[in-house]
Amino acid sequence: MNRNLLAIAGACFIGFSGFTLVMPFLPIYFGQLGMRDPAEIALWSGLSLGVTPGMTALLAPLWGRVADRYGNKFLVLRSLACFIVTMVLFGLVTRPWHVFGLRVLQGFFAGYGALAVAMAAQGASRDRMASAIGTVQTAQRLGPAVGPIIGGVLAVAIGIRASFFVSSLFYLAAFVLVWRWFDEEPGARSAGRGDEAPGLSFASGAAVRQFVLLMGVILALQLVDKCFGPILPLYLQQLGVPAARIAPVAGFLFSAVACAGAVGNMATQRLLHRYAPRLLLRYTALVAGLGLLPFVFGAPVPVLIAASLVFGLAIGVAMTASFTAAGHVIPEASRSTGFGLLTSASLVGLSLSPILSGVLARISIRSVFTAGVITLAVLAATVSYVMRDRVERAAYPSVEET
Repeated sequence: MNRNLLAIAGACFIGFSGFTLVMPFLPIYFGQLGMRDPAEIALWSGLSLGVTPGMTALLAPLWGRVADRYGNKFLVLRSLACFIVTMVLFGLVTRPWHVFGLRVLQGFFAGYGALAVAMAAQGASRDRMASAIGTVQTAQRLGPAVGPIIGGVLAVAIGIRASFFVSSLFYLAAFVLVWRWFDEEPGARSAGRGDEAPGLSFASGAAVRQFVLLMGVILALQLVDKCFGPILPLYLQQLGVPAARIAPVAGFLFSAVACAGAVGNMATQRLLHRYAPRLLLRYTALVAGLGLLPFVFGAPVPVLIAASLVFGLAIGVAMTASFTAAGHVIPEASRSTGFGLLTSASLVGLSLSPILSGVLARISIRSVFTAGVITLAVLAATVSYVMRDRVERAAYPSVEET
């Protein structure tokens, strides 16, 4: 594993830890800012969590042009610096709309997590692509595994408001790591104004369809994966969990999903050597749907923990398999452009998920999980009938088919 991959993976781990130190408890924070209606809290939480990746997806083409001139390292440092400042400001807000405004500000500069996946894939050979992507996605999963546990403890010990200042220190550490350790190759930047990035030109119509399908798969997986954020503390409140235990229990459930997802990310390379992506995506989508069913029926907390592990493992495998399969379809000369599109799909899903969760929660909090089950079932059926075996065999000649 090279130094650059370690640097970007380490920064993702630290940054995602800092983010999930506080953001899973945003519904509680809105309550501390004076909001009382659970439906309104869920809506504001969803909007606040979703607006940042939504704006990042819209601005991705602009920042891509900046990256061509100044490099990806510049974009990552720019994003981390913004979070250092805004996390401090989060600890100083006095109104709910202040939180939303800061999330809008973050939207202008965010996106380093999705960018890191693309950077890992671009820097790896095709036979090591799954390993590189899995390493970064594992770091992005382990951060949220650690962050909510620490955040739950800090929420009790020093309060959520003070926890934002601790989060800022995490981002400062990530900034220093990328600044000092990550060495961007000269070829990662444009040599001048006359240099233009190659267009995305596929070898066949089947490859185009496969790529578009996988963009949709990544978007759908993000929609379901991030549906917990705005509503989990409110869901636990409805289940009768004592108020003093809601933050720690929510943090533990977030961490269970994240830890299992990290295991899934790392296991994907080995699984792809045995099974075709179509099979892997079909069955992991179904297993993830089964993992959400206990949430639909309001099972006891120990059952929810076990279900979270199943859900996280399946989603982790499916996400890494999707990025890897798409990476094998993208022509070598167009990898930057192709992974930019995949990043946009990921960000759109990341943006829409908490917003849709907040809207659905106004009807019924459990309907969020019901919608997740339905989405995963449709995804499994779509992959089964649309993904073409002949494209899979070109990229994975040794896998098993059915």
